[in-house]
Order: sequence, then structure tokens, then C-alpha cells
Amino acid sequence: MSKVIYPKVALIGLGLIASSISHAIRRAGLANEITGFARSSETREIAREIGLCDQVYDTAAEAAQGADLVILCVPVGAMGQVAAEIAPVLKPGATVSDVGSVKQAVIAAVAPHIPEGVHFIPAHPMAGTEHSGPRSGFAELFDNRWCLVVPVTGSEEAATERLQSLWLGMGAKVEVMEAEHHDLVCAVTSHAPHLIAYTMVGVADDLRRVTDNEVIQYSAAGFRDFTRIAASDPTMWRDVFMNNKEATLEILGRFTEELFVLQRAIRTGDGDHLFDYFTRTRAIRRGIVEAGQDTDAPDFGRGGGG
Repeated sequence: MSKVIYPKVALIGLGLIASSISHAIRRAGLANEITGFARSSETREIAREIGLCDQVYDTAAEAAQGADLVILCVPVGAMGQVAAEIAPVLKPGATVSDVGSVKQAVIAAVAPHIPEGVHFIPAHPMAGTEHSGPRSGFAELFDNRWCLVVPVTGSEEAATERLQSLWLGMGAKVEVMEAEHHDLVCAVTSHAPHLIAYTMVGVADDLRRVTDNEVIQYSAAGFRDFTRIAASDPTMWRDVFMNNKEATLEILGRFTEELFVLQRAIRTGDGDHLFDYFTRTRAIRRGIVEAGQDTDAPDFGRGGGG
């Protein structure tokens, strides 16, 4: 029995997520043909060289022509423009999806361009590494990770279920979620932590100028993990914060309040408060490990020095 879910899949943007989608689709035989497009000619050349897709085109419209599923894998800020480019060639009954980590802004930018008779079903695989580019993908990226599917008003159930089965076939666990709730969840679990990591690395860089190279030389696991997060793609993260403003600012406001409470506890020598707080937060870490979303190895199972 054929496992093919979409005969032809088009990937617009060929970075870490798109290249991993291509590998995962091929691993499970979920499509007959994969086409691709990237804005940078260098990226397109690399994708051709490594055989990432069956065909890499020089325009988004050529890649999307005749596709049963088109996945937008470009930074959130570029999605509206790409949707406008591919709209004229989308075939009736096709599905357009995305992998952006913000949903309300993507829906607002993309939905107006989707023609009648084409399904638009946004999605967000909660997986990634700090690496980017077409060489960085691997088939196992989505294994046991969540993909949040965020149907828009009027999304057909059958089309939504078909997209869910693709993500399940790629190894992910799937949850259907409403756009506003998605953006708040991601502000807590991903967006605010990234901003805090960028800030901490920025502060350490200021300090490094004072203390020569000691900050880098003596990087213990805590700071090293911040730098791993802060190595992520700058274009993508700029667009995330520009497009998930409200939710991120709300979470950062709460973070600032918590930080003030901890500052006061340190200043006043309130060891009990600090101990209770760290005990509570440690339990959250245990929950993440128990949910299978990380390992309790000291280096989080990431191996090497990273």
C-alpha cells in the first residue's frame, strides 16, 4: 500500500526546516516528487549539488506550479510576498502551509493571497537546531517533536487531517491549536527565552571587552547554552519579534517582574525564597525530560562541546 500523502510537494525556502522536511518525506515515502526554491542562487546551487529536491527552480512560482502541497519555509516577514508570487499558479485543491513560529501575523499576511479552492492550513514544527542552510537538515529532526497545526476559519477538515498525517508520517506528534493561543505558547516556550539568551550573550560580550577573553575561555555550561540559542538565524528571529509583538511583550513584562522579585531576595539574603523558587523551576525541567522533549544527560544529550 502506498504511503504517498501528497504526490508533489513544493518547498519554498531551503534552510534547516525545509531540508529536514525533504529528508523526512523521502525517509517515509510520503511524496513522489519534491520541488524547491530559495531566494539565494548560492542556496539553490547547494540544494542541487546535494540532491535535496528532485528539481530546484529559480522562481517560487515555478516550484509551486502543479504542487499538491506548498510549504512556505521562509522567514515570517517574507511570507506574504511569497504567497502573492505563487498565488496565480496554485492548482485547485492544493494546500498551502508554512513552518513559521508566529501564526496570527502569517495568517494576516498570507490568507488574502490564497485563491478560492486552495486550502490554507498554517503549521509550526517545534523543532530546530542553531544551524541553518540546506546542508543542515536531517530526517530525524521532527521525531517525537510537536508540530502545531493552526487551521484558519473555513479550513476543510479533510485537508487539515491530510496535513496532520504528513507530519505524523515525518515522525512528529501533532496538536491542533488556535492562532492567538499558539502565539502566546510560543512566546513563553521559545520567543522570550531566545530574546533573554541574546541579551545575556550581549551583556557577556560587553564584559569580555573589559576582561579580555575570560568570558569565552571560562564558559561553563550555563553561558554556553545561552550562546547555542543565540547562534540561531538572525533574519528569522528579527521577524519573529516584529510579528509576535504583543505576546512577547506580555511574557517579557512578567519575566521582568519575576527578576525584580529574585533581585530583592538576593539583596535581602532571603535564601528560603531562592531555594523554593529553584525547587519549583527544577520540577519543570523534570517534566520536560519526562515528556520526552529532552534528555537529563548533563550536556542534554547534545554531545561534543556544544
